[in-house]
Amino acid sequence: MTMRLLRVVLAALVLQVAAMVPSFAQDQMALLNTYIGDWRGESALIGGDRNEPFRCRLSVAQGDVGKINYTGRCTLVNATLSISGTIAYKEDQGRYEAAMSSNAGYTGLAVGRVSGDTISFDLREQAKDRAGSDVRIGAKIVLVRDTIQVDFEVEFNESGEVLTAAVPFSR
Repeated sequence: MTMRLLRVVLAALVLQVAAMVPSFAQDQMALLNTYIGDWRGESALIGGDRNEPFRCRLSVAQGDVGKINYTGRCTLVNATLSISGTIAYKEDQGRYEAAMSSNAGYTGLAVGRVSGDTISFDLREQAKDRAGSDVRIGAKIVLVRDTIQVDFEVEFNESGEVLTAAVPFSR
C-alpha cells in the first residue's frame, strides 16, 4: 500500500509540474507583451568632435507566436539610423532571444540575460565601414519594468575613436 501511495503522489507531482510549464511560457510572453506600444527617447551621441543630439522613436508590435517585433528610427544632425528586429521567448530552449538589423549594415542576435525583473540583450558585431576599415558595432537592449534602455556603441578600430549613445525610452 505504501508503494502504491508513493506512485500516486509522484504521478500527481509530475502532472502539477507539467501543468506549470506552459503557464511559465505564457507568463514570459505576457511579460514581452507589456512592451507593445510606441516609445520615444532622447540622448546625445558622445565622441567625435562634439556631442550631437540623438532622438529616437521605437514601435513595438505583436509578432508571430511567441514574438514581439520592433522598428525604430534615430536621428542625428545629418544622419538617420533605422533598426528593426524581434524579441522572442524560445520555450523549447527556456530563454529569450533578440535579433536586430539596421540600415548601417549591422545585424546581430543575442540571448537574453535575466536578472530579477530585468532582461538584457548584448548584440555585438565586427564589420567594415564605408571606407573598408574595421568597426566594432554594438547595441544593448535592456527591458526593465515599464522602461526600455538602448545603448549604442561604435568603435573605429583603425583610429580607436568610440561613439556612444545611451537612450532611455518612455511611452
